[in-house]
Amino acid sequence: MTIYLTSLRAIVAREALRFVHQRERFIAALVRPLVWLLVFAAGFRAALGLSIIPPYQTYITYETYIVPGLCGMILLFNGMQSSLSLVYDREMGSMKLLLTSPLPRWWLLFCKLVGSTMISVLQVYAFLAVAAMFGITMSPVGYVTVLPALVVSGLMLGALGLFLSSFIKQLENFAGVMNFVIFPMFFMSSALYPLWKMAESSELLHDICALNPFTHAVELIRFALYASFNGQALLWTVLVTLIFTAAALWGYNPARTGLSRKL
Repeated sequence: MTIYLTSLRAIVAREALRFVHQRERFIAALVRPLVWLLVFAAGFRAALGLSIIPPYQTYITYETYIVPGLCGMILLFNGMQSSLSLVYDREMGSMKLLLTSPLPRWWLLFCKLVGSTMISVLQVYAFLAVAAMFGITMSPVGYVTVLPALVVSGLMLGALGLFLSSFIKQLENFAGVMNFVIFPMFFMSSALYPLWKMAESSELLHDICALNPFTHAVELIRFALYASFNGQALLWTVLVTLIFTAAALWGYNPARTGLSRKL
């Protein structure tokens, strides 16, 4: 058990140090959602005319509505960026050294996943603090109850990044693959528009958004920020996390054809 905990601390500390040395990554993680929050929100609010958002049945501004979606954006982008580090480590050879250690492969990948999730959660709270400086605040209890939702959602998106990184051979291919994943997941979700609003324009789009795992992660965060519980969103998020994690373990299985040569 000691060696497992030691490896967990070491890998998490390595991820933290890498993040500290990449200050532009932290700045980008804050600037990107803040631009959406402070610039684009005014236009979207005027166009959509949102005032009452089911199921809360309370008057809220559009800025407050999209805060959970922007928290999900931070988790999504950081999960993909963490997978980028795996591609880099594989090219440099450090990934091979890590995965050939005597510890089980699933535990090493889990430690990597925990490290990236912790960084994502800290970035989200930094964003919420900056948003509060601009007067966009949630209930004090919500800042506490949202923590488990952020962890579960971060694990789901981090596991997706792990799975995708097992198939990306070179850094040059990373941007195209990630953009193909990030933008559809983000825009075809309830991050910016409520699903009932999408149904008014297109039932097909509504159905696609309802099947999007990112939608359930955003709704889990949104309810948690209002100190509420969404059992359906939690169930789907946990289920998809398990699926993505199993897929990532399969992707990094050395028995899979050609993987040993990639590592």
